[in-house]
Amino acid sequence: MIASFGWAALVLLAGYLVLFFWGSSLAAQAAGHSVWLLSRSKGRDRLAAMGFRLAFALALAGPLLWRAVPELQMVDPLWTEGQAVLLGLIGVFVAGLGAMLAFAAQMSMGSSWRVGVTEGATGNLVSDGLYRFSRNPTFVGQFMLLAGISLAVPAIPTILAPLIFFWSASIQVRSEEAILSQALGRDYEQYVATVPRWVSMRRGIRP
Repeated sequence: MIASFGWAALVLLAGYLVLFFWGSSLAAQAAGHSVWLLSRSKGRDRLAAMGFRLAFALALAGPLLWRAVPELQMVDPLWTEGQAVLLGLIGVFVAGLGAMLAFAAQMSMGSSWRVGVTEGATGNLVSDGLYRFSRNPTFVGQFMLLAGISLAVPAIPTILAPLIFFWSASIQVRSEEAILSQALGRDYEQYVATVPRWVSMRRGIRP
């Protein structure tokens, strides 16, 4: 059984994905070219691209599959049958906050938004708004969203989802940093020196 808060978390995830694709479409129109670069990824970046897809698939489809196949619930020690109410409510809150953060960060990138990383396809440096506190607020928000799902609907696939996502994000941001440093030069280096990779309320400290 998936409790009402579990369904709420899954609806949040589905709604976020719709907004993510819509926002990416708007960015592509503003930039005048495709912002989808995942297909150009190579090596570890290609594995990261696969990891992103797998993480969101596990978070969304995993609970639905578990609900459809009771035998999977029985062998999953994390499945709570919707009885962990407080945990579920916290999960919905975290998921909602993460979805809003991720989408707001994505939209504030404007035409500089990219899905993936590759040389010769970087946008302008965005360093204001949420990007004053984190160089990757979209990833932070997406991780919170997936972590919230794992709390609202505890199961093996939903627990794996944020772990796989963080592994993928850690790989991609390092590739992005190398490419952006080469493309943007000193401006990006100064930005890296004052804003952490993930999140902090204090400026002037490198991660």
